[in-house]
Amino acid sequence: MTDAPEPPSTPSQPPPVYIRPRREPFEHGLIPLQKLIFTDGAQTLTSIRDKLLQFPATNDRPHRVNSSVVSETLQISSEHARLVIDAIASVLYSDSDPIVTAKADEVDAVGVNVYDLIIFLYIQSYKRLLPRGHKDSAAVADVWPSTSAFDGFLSALTPLQQLVRSNSRRSMPSQADEEAHQLSYLQKHIGNIISLLADCVEGEGEDSLVLTMDKFEHLGFLLYFGEKGMEKSPLSQNAPFFANSDPDMPAVPVPASQVHDWILQNISDALDRISERAAAKENGQTSPSDQDVLMTDVSPNSKSPTSGKGPSFIEGISKQSYVKQASELKGSFVKVVNCHESVIYVLASLKYATVYGCSDATIVLGAVGKAVRIEHCERVHVISAAKRICIANCRECIFFLGVNQQPLIVGDNHKLQVAPYNTFYPQLEEHMKQVGIEASPNRWDEPVALGLIDPHDSHSHPAGISDCQAESATRLDPDQFTNFLIPNWLEGQASGSTKDNPFPLPDVYLSRK
Repeated sequence: MTDAPEPPSTPSQPPPVYIRPRREPFEHGLIPLQKLIFTDGAQTLTSIRDKLLQFPATNDRPHRVNSSVVSETLQISSEHARLVIDAIASVLYSDSDPIVTAKADEVDAVGVNVYDLIIFLYIQSYKRLLPRGHKDSAAVADVWPSTSAFDGFLSALTPLQQLVRSNSRRSMPSQADEEAHQLSYLQKHIGNIISLLADCVEGEGEDSLVLTMDKFEHLGFLLYFGEKGMEKSPLSQNAPFFANSDPDMPAVPVPASQVHDWILQNISDALDRISERAAAKENGQTSPSDQDVLMTDVSPNSKSPTSGKGPSFIEGISKQSYVKQASELKGSFVKVVNCHESVIYVLASLKYATVYGCSDATIVLGAVGKAVRIEHCERVHVISAAKRICIANCRECIFFLGVNQQPLIVGDNHKLQVAPYNTFYPQLEEHMKQVGIEASPNRWDEPVALGLIDPHDSHSHPAGISDCQAESATRLDPDQFTNFLIPNWLEGQASGSTKDNPFPLPDVYLSRK
C-alpha cells in the first residue's frame, strides 16, 4: 500500500502589518512651556501656520523658518525658540532632513520645516499615561529606605510637590499600554492635524481640502507601518492613493477626508489588535511572536534586556555591575528602569536612551545621538555623551556630560549637579562619530530650567502653579571631580582608538582629574 501523495505546500501569507505611533515625539519631543500648548484644536495653529508661511524662505528653502521667526510668531524667547527647533531635530522621522545633521552654528541657516513645526506644536497638547503601581512592593521597600537624610526636607514640600515626587516610586507604563494611549490620542486628533497640512481648492464641503503626497508624508512625524524584524515602512508606501507613485510624475492630491478615513480605519485595526493580544496574554495564550508584537515590558526581576520592536530594556538590576556592549543590543533605543545600588554600563552608539526610577546607581551611557531623558531618579550619577539631555523630577543626582546642546531641566528637581564628562572607553570616539556627536562645544554647564509642573502629565494642578520655574542644577565643586575609570575587563575583545577623554576639560577641573 503506497502512501498518499502530500498536497503541494502553499507559501505562508506574511502577517498583516499594522500602523504604529512613533514613540520618539511623545517621549522626547514634549516641552513644558505653556506658550507652546494650544487646546483649541486647529484654530490657533491654523493662523500660526498661515503667518509662518508668509515669511521669506530660509536660504531659498521653501517652507522653512529659523529661530527668530519662531520666536516672533510664538512670542517666546530666542533661547526657547532654539530649544523648539533642536527638539524637533531630535525626533524627526527622516534623517535626510538637513536640520538633523546641521551643526550648532548652521541650524538657523537651515531652518525647520513649517509643517513639521505645526505638527510638533499640535502634539504639545498630549497627556502622558499615568505610571502604574510598582509590581513588586517588597522589592521597592528593599531599595527605597523608609528614611533618608533628604526626608527632613520633604515635610516642607507642598502637597502638590509631594504628589509629583510620589510618582518616582512607580513603574513606567508598559510599551503596549503607551502605544494604545498614543494611538487613541491620534485617533481623536488626526482630523485636525490633517486639516493643518491640507490645501484648500475650489469646491464645496469636505472635498475642498486636499492633501498632496508631500504634505501627506509629514504625517510620518507621528505614524508608520511596521512590525518586529521589519524595516519601518512610510505611510506613503502603504496608502492606496499614493502607493508606488511614479517619481517622475507628481501624485494627484487626494481629498483630506479620504486620508482621514483611511488613517482612522488603520488606527482602529491597530487598537483592536493590541486589545486582542492583551486578552490572549491574560488567558495564557500569548506566543513569543505575540509578545514581540505587543512590545511588552520586562519583568522587574529580569536581569537581562529584551528587545521587541521597541527599545531594549535593562530593568530591575539591583546591587551588581551590569554591562551591555554594542554587539549585544539589537536596537538603537535603550531604557534603564528601576535599577538600584548598581553600576550599569551601556557602551554603544544609540539614538535614544531613557533612565527611569533608578536610585543609588552609576549609569554610563555610551554615545546617544538624538536624546537622553532622565526621570524620577534619586542619588544617581549619569555619565553620558549625547546630543541633548532632558532631566525631569530628580533629586540629589550628578550628571557628567558631554553634550552639544544645553541640558533641559524640567519638573520638581532638587540638589542636582552638573559636571564635565569624565570617562572614556576604546570605541567612544567611533560611537560619537556614528551618531554625530562633537567633542566641542560641550554645553554641560549651561542648563535651561523650565516649569516646575509638566503640563504633559495627567495630573490636575492648581491654577498658576505652571508659572513656577524648576530648580536648576549647580556646577559640581571641582574638588569633588574625579575621572571615572571603566574597568579593562569590560572591554573584552573590543578594540578602538580612544585613549583619553575626548571632551576638553575646563582648567579648574583639569587640575583635579
